[in-house]
Amino acid sequence: MIGTLRGRLTWKQAPQIVVDCMGVGYEVETPMSTFLDLPRIGEELFLYTHHVVREDAQTLYGFATVEERALFRSLLKISGVGAKMGLGILSTMSVSDFQRSVEYEDAAMLVKIPGVGKKTAERLIIEMRDRVDRIVAAGSPTQLTVAASPRSEAVDALIALGYKPKEVQKLVGSLDVDGQSAEQIIRLALRQAAR
Repeated sequence: MIGTLRGRLTWKQAPQIVVDCMGVGYEVETPMSTFLDLPRIGEELFLYTHHVVREDAQTLYGFATVEERALFRSLLKISGVGAKMGLGILSTMSVSDFQRSVEYEDAAMLVKIPGVGKKTAERLIIEMRDRVDRIVAAGSPTQLTVAASPRSEAVDALIALGYKPKEVQKLVGSLDVDGQSAEQIIRLALRQAAR
């Protein structure tokens, strides 16, 4: 099993990269969250990896953080969720945003992920509910400083104000929040709740 890679980045074309480790070039598939933070060609990088061996292929997946790898591994255990969808989830949202979506049963947020329909979103919420806290706890404190989206920040703030998670999801789900700051989303949600 290959658990990590440290080497020189020699090629990249989303979502694949090649990492040269002492003369051996490893082809690695990455989520966009990792791909966008890659160094320039020729520079050194370090990745946490997940190695999948099948009858017809061997595939190596690379992640910038141990939480991303842990979430990917947990997603693979869910019926109907494969590596492609796992990479899609990590390419669309951070680990902390995924955690919030599961905790607050925010299927509307999960449905925005390419390839995730309503039934899959509901299955993700049900099956990941008990696992998601362990995933985030798996990393070191420096890896947990992932910026939350404005939508997630607004949801957290509204829940802190005393609204129930399902009520907040209904409020925020009915609003057009694209491009809005957390403060703007909170104001819009409070106006909507006052009606």
